[in-house]
Amino acid sequence: MNDRTERFDRRRNTAGFIHRALSCTAVIGMSFLLGSPLAADDMVPSGSIRIEQVQIAFIGSGNLGGGTLTVGGRQYDFTVGGLGVGGIGLSKMVATGTVYNLRNIEDFDGAYVQGRYGLAIGTISAGELVLGNARGVVLKLEAERTGLALSLGGDAVYIDLD
Repeated sequence: MNDRTERFDRRRNTAGFIHRALSCTAVIGMSFLLGSPLAADDMVPSGSIRIEQVQIAFIGSGNLGGGTLTVGGRQYDFTVGGLGVGGIGLSKMVATGTVYNLRNIEDFDGAYVQGRYGLAIGTISAGELVLGNARGVVLKLEAERTGLALSLGGDAVYIDLD
């Protein structure tokens, strides 16, 4: 084999590894959210949430933003960011929804797995997000997006109270 062929094979193997790792992350994340179905009785509304973020996607995706959690009449600001798999485009998203199963404010911080779908063409958009963490906190959000994007996949998201 010549040097050029070896470099091509090495790049192809690396790209394949990254693709498999991202796919595995998405499958694990989606099974975490969907694998243990939450009965309606298990979902205790705890508060409301609003998130604003920018998402960039081309097969892999990244997002960064922040928001406000409202629980018991108090508001808490937070930052959010993550990496994932699935989608293409660039969009700004505003999502609002309900927080479930939040017993202590300390349970809100940390890593979440997100399943998402959405579409944005200019100012026309649709989409939903469901996030869950290991402490049983679930966020169900409806998203409004602006930009040009198609989103379908899963993410690992980190939320940090300010």
